[in-house]
Amino acid sequence: MSTKVSDHVLERLREWGVDHVFGYPGDGINGLLAAWGRAGDQPRFVQSRHEEMSAFEAVGYAKFSGRLGVCAATSGPGAIHLLNGLYDAKLDHVPVLAIVGQTHRTAMGGSYQQEVDLHTLFKDVASEFVETVTVPEQLPNVLDRAVRTAYGRRCPTAIILPGDVQELDYSPPTHEFRMVPSSLDSSAWTAVPSSESLERAAEILNSAVRPAILIGQGAAGARAEVERVAELLGAGVAKALLGKDALSDELPYVTGSIGPLGTRPSYELMRDCDTLLTIGSSFPYTQFLPEFGKARGVQIDIDPHMVGMRYPYEVNLVGDAKATLRRLIPMLDVERDGREWYDTVCDNVTGWRKVMERRAQQSADPINPEYVAHVLDPLLPDNVIVTSDSGSTAAWYARHLTTRPGMRSSLSGTLATMGPGVPYAIGAKFAHPDRPAIALVGDGAMQMNGMAELITAAKYRDLWEDPRLIVAIWNNHDLNQVTWEMRAMEGAPSFLPSQALPDVRYAAFARSLGLTGIRVEKPEDVEAAWRAGLRADGPAVLEFLTDPAVPPIPPHADWDQMEATAASVLKGDADRASVVKQGFKAKVQEFLPGREKK
Repeated sequence: MSTKVSDHVLERLREWGVDHVFGYPGDGINGLLAAWGRAGDQPRFVQSRHEEMSAFEAVGYAKFSGRLGVCAATSGPGAIHLLNGLYDAKLDHVPVLAIVGQTHRTAMGGSYQQEVDLHTLFKDVASEFVETVTVPEQLPNVLDRAVRTAYGRRCPTAIILPGDVQELDYSPPTHEFRMVPSSLDSSAWTAVPSSESLERAAEILNSAVRPAILIGQGAAGARAEVERVAELLGAGVAKALLGKDALSDELPYVTGSIGPLGTRPSYELMRDCDTLLTIGSSFPYTQFLPEFGKARGVQIDIDPHMVGMRYPYEVNLVGDAKATLRRLIPMLDVERDGREWYDTVCDNVTGWRKVMERRAQQSADPINPEYVAHVLDPLLPDNVIVTSDSGSTAAWYARHLTTRPGMRSSLSGTLATMGPGVPYAIGAKFAHPDRPAIALVGDGAMQMNGMAELITAAKYRDLWEDPRLIVAIWNNHDLNQVTWEMRAMEGAPSFLPSQALPDVRYAAFARSLGLTGIRVEKPEDVEAAWRAGLRADGPAVLEFLTDPAVPPIPPHADWDQMEATAASVLKGDADRASVVKQGFKAKVQEFLPGREKK
């Protein structure tokens, strides 16, 4: 039997080391599906409930494996559905390849059923590389370039395969005019800045009296080097959300997350520092960085397109974080005068941890959402993978979970889209079937798409060596983050027609699928539920009924801002009494003994 174009697509993916493709079937990729049958499901086709979830699962797989994530969809609506997940990959700089079908070449341009101009559709999200294969000889070069580009530029790419092309007999490019041969190898490489620029950076850092470091996901492979630089400089280290697992939160000088969902010590670190070293981060919120003119700056990033945008850095070092820091460390002063700044940073971290513990212990109706995350923290397995959805849940993830060496975690950092928490965790399970995964999601995201993906988890549970996948839901009947943004930023009370959510029995739905399902309605049952989920022999859904009136207070909020929010709430918020009470109780924890007012 002859080898079809579709057969060669799968063969080439296997040669690139691809072992999973996340997708959903449709007649636009019938040729590929038939090839999968002939190939014995290699690479494995992982069937989601929706193409958007396929893309998110590919992103989660890529984030937690460091390898290419691949998703597949049919023509027209299937391809359209991939977009949100692919934009998540683009904005978080994740290598993902989308393979999509298209109507037959004979029908293209004829307003045929499900015909969509896919080049136009994908030209932004896959701007680095999107191409249609129209003849078999074109295939190797297109596929290889798509894979190399995704890896090299850490981005999504797309290949469009018309249905009739999938069924053609495959023939390789020949040695003649207008043929483009291709090859598989992609050797490793490392970018490093010039010695002169390193010396300029060292001069700035050595002159620092109050140094601060900000790291993102680009520092993940340079853990030891970041620790060494921090120790040499006596610096505090704040982390962008995508860099949460890049450095252990157990280190005394690590101030935790930065930004609207960040910590007070990170805010103070940036407010009071005189020098900023940013490593592998494009953190966008300039207002949380030092005031312009108050601090000198050095940035390290592997992508020259992303340097020098967020702060007026004096030196932009373009290079791999690990390799660059290794060259920079010998240039830093070993002996430095005084440790007052370092001690202040560490004291702020210690004080903040006490504040967070007190906040978590505050009473609420029925359960304090901070308490749910706070109880989980010491129970986290050393090799756990944690995903978080967007919304107020991300604040509890950012502030209450202590990342330790060996743990992995992520969320939709830049797109901040709703919905990736559960599919990220499923992608993580295929990347690391021997590790437990925990998805932290709000009830809004769960209703949007998380419930359907529980079916996917149930379908594939037997493939995972460690079958534990916990989906924890903060069920507060409210689109909570937007509600609080309306109160704090718009000065408006909650608009119930847009914000209120129905109470869905998530745990009961999980049990209907044969999964563990636990509904928690009282604070005293929270710890037992977490322990039961971690003991489960398969996926588990833990549904916590939490109080929507507990505020995700920004780290920079002062009493004046709290009063302004309270005033807007009192204009007519349906839950105004609880909101004011819980906001006051949360904020006052910063001023109790053990937390010095800054």
